[in-house]
Amino acid sequence: MTAASRFATVIVIGAGQAGLSAAFHLAHRGFVSALEDPRAERTFVVFDANDSPGGAWQHRWASLAVAKLNGIFGLPGTRQPELDPAEPSRDAVPRYFADFEQKTRLPIVRPMSVESVEYADDEEDGELLVQTREGMWRTRAVINATGTWNTPRIPDFPGAGSFGGRMLHARDYTRLEDFAGQRVAIVGGGISAIQLLEEISRVAETFWYTRREPTFIEGHFQPETTGRETIAKVTADAEAGRPIGSIVSYTGLIWNEDARAAHDRGALERRPMFVRIEPNGVREADGSVVPVDAILWATGFRADIRHLEPLFLVNELGGVALRGTAVFGEPRVHLIGFGPSQSTVGANRAGREAVADLVRDLSL
Repeated sequence: MTAASRFATVIVIGAGQAGLSAAFHLAHRGFVSALEDPRAERTFVVFDANDSPGGAWQHRWASLAVAKLNGIFGLPGTRQPELDPAEPSRDAVPRYFADFEQKTRLPIVRPMSVESVEYADDEEDGELLVQTREGMWRTRAVINATGTWNTPRIPDFPGAGSFGGRMLHARDYTRLEDFAGQRVAIVGGGISAIQLLEEISRVAETFWYTRREPTFIEGHFQPETTGRETIAKVTADAEAGRPIGSIVSYTGLIWNEDARAAHDRGALERRPMFVRIEPNGVREADGSVVPVDAILWATGFRADIRHLEPLFLVNELGGVALRGTAVFGEPRVHLIGFGPSQSTVGANRAGREAVADLVRDLSL
């Protein structure tokens, strides 16, 4: 196909759990590969920026075993995967995704990064233009499933540029041995912060900083109660166009194995957030300086939707208003694996719902 003729009725951006779900349901509804049959009435293609299957899972740290995950829900048309609890999640989950892709033969192009999505013209119901690193595609609708991995949230702290030690985000963490014998400040109040705190405190002296006092809840996460209540709260924020917080901000922290181990080791002693970064450490609110060799930001991620900026979807609150998975007022753009559908089970459902809504609302 020439650059001028490259067209797909629907373009899916991202091939993690949400993107694979959307692609599966497009194929199930009779959409065919825009790569193999570009002249067909209903076509689709999936662009994935990664070199191989697995989405963000392939980038997790080596010690994050399957047993520590909240759960991996089976991809559409498959059973719940039976994964070895001791195996690194960055190996087990991508292998499961790769097997799914091989069986379904979905039209996935990788590595293919999307640079921008914009309107083709001034018509309200016109086509969208998807600019990739290898040229432009036209489409009637976009299902965005890019997740958050490429947009880590790192606070802009005074003095950060003067720090003489190592500073990194949790996404760049690889192994605890890199911090052996060091003094490490770990910042963040989420699940990843607790996991890293527990792990690194085995070999280093750790200092845990959060903006707010963490809230721990007793018992176990109950999908049928806590899960539904959390989804309802996140959905309310999404529909109001408010920025979506981390899941922990809605649920609180669970007293799981990692939290208890960190507590027993004396590492779960929260300090109020420091006010400045010094060349050799961090300055706390009382003016004292705590020397540290490294600062690890376990401060979460933002939605990776920078390529959608030309569509002006983000509102004055800093969020994107949704109705279901569709952007409010823009039925041609759906965000999945976003907001209420960040979990693996939510991503599956969102993929199915996005396809159903597109077929209905755009008469595809």
